[in-house]
Amino acid sequence: MANLVPPATSARPAPIRLPLREIVPWALFAVVLGLTILYFVGAEQGATSLFSGSTIHEFMHDGRHIVGSPCH
Repeated sequence: MANLVPPATSARPAPIRLPLREIVPWALFAVVLGLTILYFVGAEQGATSLFSGSTIHEFMHDGRHIVGSPCH
């Protein structure tokens, strides 16, 4: 009777290589965007305010409550 199990091969697909210089700009962009969003949702009010008035505070008000950040 013939052997019906194919022999095991050691062929593996080549790993995908991503050059670091292609990742760094996108990672930096993501960090800056994340910190900007975190600032506007969590800190744009009172003494740390970069913009005068309460327009940004009122615009982000519900977002603060959703993430559990104190606002008042």
